Amino acid sequence: MKAGKDAPSPYASPACLAGEIAPGYFDPLGVEPQQATDVARWRKAERINRLAARSAISVEMRQAIARSIAQHLDQLLQTAFPDLIGKVVSGYWPIKSEPDLRPWMTSVESRGARLALPVVDVPKTPLVFRPWTSAAPMERGHWNIPVPATRDSVIPDIALAPLVGWDRQGFRLGYGGGYFDRTLAAASPRPFTIGVGLQEARLATIFPQPHDIRLDAIVTETGLQWMA
Repeated sequence: MKAGKDAPSPYASPACLAGEIAPGYFDPLGVEPQQATDVARWRKAERINRLAARSAISVEMRQAIARSIAQHLDQLLQTAFPDLIGKVVSGYWPIKSEPDLRPWMTSVESRGARLALPVVDVPKTPLVFRPWTSAAPMERGHWNIPVPATRDSVIPDIALAPLVGWDRQGFRLGYGGGYFDRTLAAASPRPFTIGVGLQEARLATIFPQPHDIRLDAIVTETGLQWMA
């Protein structure tokens, strides 16, 4: 039985590819080399599967999902941040079939928020956040992702983190570079971080490791899934 199901069965041979590891197999407080290797292999395989499933979704369905996520984000922020005036909200430039929340970002700007996008300035270091508007000049950043051309930076109060996978404990499966976890670990103050992604990307667990940082909330097209 695969680990992506809600009730995974125990797996007798942890030395094998961790596609069928039981959640209880992994101890995040005491990582052994074999555990770390198995979990890394499982994450890589699960990441490939989840990205393939997401890319197969039609453009129309993807747009509908993004609209639903936007509505649920509004509901969350009305409770957590009833006054957005002056707040810095970091979104993301959609890649690899991620929900396109740029229209939602501009709507947040109309309510008084300031916008930002995350940027990789130096590989394997924390992200920086550059101011952004829909009219901002853009340039190609790392991996050819469009980023604001300005060299100014801001500190976000709220940050969206796109999800490849997620679990009900508030942990995120990303692209494997560790950028968001590295950024959150270094941030002071730490932004209120909301994972956004597809409901079908839910996993029983991502097998959290010591460097994984729990999100503050997770929102999918069906609503708020988790909140600290």
